[in-house]
Amino acid sequence: MPVIDHLGITVTDLQRAIAQWDPILSTLGYSLQVWDDAVSWDKPDEIELILYAARDESTAPHVHGRVGWQHLAFALSSRAEVERLHGIAREAGWEIVRAPKEYPRFSDRYYATFLEDADGIRIELVHNPPRTVS
Repeated sequence: MPVIDHLGITVTDLQRAIAQWDPILSTLGYSLQVWDDAVSWDKPDEIELILYAARDESTAPHVHGRVGWQHLAFALSSRAEVERLHGIAREAGWEIVRAPKEYPRFSDRYYATFLEDADGIRIELVHNPPRTVS
């Protein structure tokens, strides 16, 4: 059982956020639940992700590097899955921050891409398999 039960994120335009997040999360096997002023995606034995409509209409998009949100990383089973989900995210309107590539500063197995949605919320799609024991 995960220690974290759910993650809630506030967005400026809930319908736009659904259009950006759902292609990724549904591909990963999450199910969408729609409420009046929020939506959530859940999957057995995984953390639930909830998007809330902003109550303050003057809210500006998040800026990466300021205090607060850094990014959410999704662990994928292969480099091919990173590439595939990267393509799905691009088609859904995510902005490419860093195209898929190796990150040897993290490990010699680390392969990832970073993207941001219309609200500046950053995600990472990563394949980082365990080191093989010789």
